[in-house]
Amino acid sequence: MTASDTRPLTAVRSFPPGFLWGAATAAYQIEGAAAEDGRTPSIWDTFSHTPGRVFEGHTGDVAVDHYHRFREDVALMSELGLNSYRFSVSWSRVQPTGRGPAVQKGLDFYRALVDELLAAGIEPALTLYHWDLPQELEDAGGWPERSTAERFAEYAGIVADAVGDRVSRWTTLNEPWCSAFLGYGSGVHAPGRTDPVAALRAAHHLNLGHGLAVRALRAALPAGRPQQLSVSLNLHEVRPLTGSAGDLDAVRRIDAVGNRIWLGPMLEGAYPEDLLADTAHLTDWSFVRDGDTATAKQPLDLLAVNYYAPTLVSEVAEGAEKPQDDGHGDSEHSPWPGADRVAFHRAPGERTAMGWPVDAGALYDLLKRVSAAYPGLPLVISENGAAYEDVVGPDGSVHDPERAAYVHAHLEAVHRAMADGVDVRGYFLWSLLDNFEWAYGYAKRFGAVRVDYDTLERTPKSSARWYARVARSGELTAPDAG
Repeated sequence: MTASDTRPLTAVRSFPPGFLWGAATAAYQIEGAAAEDGRTPSIWDTFSHTPGRVFEGHTGDVAVDHYHRFREDVALMSELGLNSYRFSVSWSRVQPTGRGPAVQKGLDFYRALVDELLAAGIEPALTLYHWDLPQELEDAGGWPERSTAERFAEYAGIVADAVGDRVSRWTTLNEPWCSAFLGYGSGVHAPGRTDPVAALRAAHHLNLGHGLAVRALRAALPAGRPQQLSVSLNLHEVRPLTGSAGDLDAVRRIDAVGNRIWLGPMLEGAYPEDLLADTAHLTDWSFVRDGDTATAKQPLDLLAVNYYAPTLVSEVAEGAEKPQDDGHGDSEHSPWPGADRVAFHRAPGERTAMGWPVDAGALYDLLKRVSAAYPGLPLVISENGAAYEDVVGPDGSVHDPERAAYVHAHLEAVHRAMADGVDVRGYFLWSLLDNFEWAYGYAKRFGAVRVDYDTLERTPKSSARWYARVARSGELTAPDAG
C-alpha cells in the first residue's frame, strides 16, 4: 500500500471471473529422471556436476521426482484450487541433441501431464525454454551462436505438433536476461561462461529465437483454436539511490541492459540506441543482421512478467570502491555489460531468505509503467514468491506466515494496479514445490508445498492453504496471522 491508498487492510479485494490462479515450476528444478527415456544432459546437468558450481554439489538428477510423481502433483494442484499450471518442457528430454527428430517417450511424458491437468480442470501453461539448453548445442557454441535460435524454432514446432491440440497458453522463453547475462556474463548460472560479448550475442539470439519460435508456433498450432502466445521477462524495477544526475543515469543503464534489451526488439522492433552506445566499447553489434529485429517483433497475446524485488543503484564516482549487491550471485564478473560504473545497494527493510528486499509497491509501479508503455497488451504475473527458512512442526506441518504475507502484499499490489486500469489476466505463484534452486541447490525453499528431500513426501504449507482459499473464491482476504 502507499500513503494515498486509504482502503482498510481488512477490505476484501475481488478479482474478476476468469482470472488465472496458478503456480509455476521449471523442468530441471523438479523433474529428475535425468537419464531416463532418452534424455541427455542439458547445460544445467553439466554445470551442477561441475565441482564448486552449485551449493554442496547438489544436482537435479532426482530433484523432486516429478517425472514419476506428476499425477500426485496434479492432485495437489487440484486440492489447492489452482485453475492453471505453468511448467516448462525439457528440451533435451524431447530433442536430446537439440536437432533432429524427437524422442517420443519424452513427448509422451508431456502429453500425459497435459491430459492429467485437463482431466483435473487445470489449464496447462507451457514454457518452451527455462534455461536448460541441450549440452550438445552448447558444445556447438550455445546461445551466442545464431544456429541455436534456429534450432529453438524447430524444437518449438515439435512441441506444438505434440500437444498443440490441448495446450492454448504458450511462452517461448523464461527470463532470457538470466540465460544471457548470468549464463554467459557473470557465470553464476549454466553454462558458466564469463564473456560480456558472448552475453550480448546470446541476448540477441534469444531475441531472435523468440521471434522464430513464435512464427513456428503460429504455423504449427491448430487453426481455429484459441491460442495465447507470450514471453516471460524478469523486468527490473530500477530505482536510484539519490536523485543525482549520475544515479539517474545508472538507472538508465540498468534499464537498458536489463529491460529494454528485450522490450525493444520484441515489442518495438529495434534495440535502444543508448544500449548500443553503452556497449560500443565491447562490440559493434555486427552479429545483428538485417531483418533480425523485425523477426524478433512478433505479435504477442500477452506479456508475462516475473517479479521478486526492486533494484537499487547509484553511480560510482571515479576512484571510489564499487559495492556489488545486485542479488544475482557472487561473481567477480559483472552480468551488466555497459554498466561498469554502476553500484548496487541493499535496500533497507524486510528481506527474504534470498536476501531480497520485500517491496510490493515496486510491483505496482512496474505494472503501471509497462502498461503505460505498451497499452493494449495484457499482462500476467508468471512468477512471484519468496524463499523463507521454513520450520517443520512436531506434527510435520509447516506454518509460514512470512510467505503468505509476502504473497498477500503482492496480490494486493496487482489488484490495485488492475483497479487503476492495468490489464492483468492472472498470477502464478513461484513455486508449487520446494525444488532445486539453481546455484543454491536445495538450500532455498520457495515452494507452497514442502518436499522432504529424503522421502520426497509432499506437505502443503499453511501459505498454500491460504492461497487455495483465495484461488477458489477469487477474493483476496488476509492470511492468518502468527
